[in-house]
Amino acid sequence: MKEARNVESFSLDHTKVRAPYVRIAGNKNGPVGDTVTKFDVRFCQPNEEFMETGAIHTLEHLMAEYIRDELEGVIDLSPMGCRTGFYLSVFGSPEESYIAEKLRAVLVKVAAWPDSEDVPGVDPVMCGNWKDHDLEGARRWARLWVEGIDRKGWACF
Repeated sequence: MKEARNVESFSLDHTKVRAPYVRIAGNKNGPVGDTVTKFDVRFCQPNEEFMETGAIHTLEHLMAEYIRDELEGVIDLSPMGCRTGFYLSVFGSPEESYIAEKLRAVLVKVAAWPDSEDVPGVDPVMCGNWKDHDLEGARRWARLWVEGIDRKGWACF
């Protein structure tokens, strides 16, 4: 394995992980004592598959909306540049299994999102690339993540 880098994921051996999973990617303590934990929420097997941009974009909108209903202290949910998953940052130090449980609840809702209901934030005022969305792709990846987690038993790294 190559030397450690400033970016945590550059030190992760992507050939050894098995998606889907939830993994603590780092903890930081702020100057006033707040703890922030970043999670690697992997949907795709690295270097074997990736999410299409429209699907990951729609998934981001739906997950960002629902995760705040399930989990307190959410700071951010961001897609990975490699399009194999997301980073979720939260206040505190929750366990991987707790985050996986909350994400499962979110993704069950995403998988069942009806065609008749608009995806939150999909218009030119609220989204910088509002035409690049794929609801069916987002639902498919949500179903695959839930099925994989159910099959693997929370699939924490």
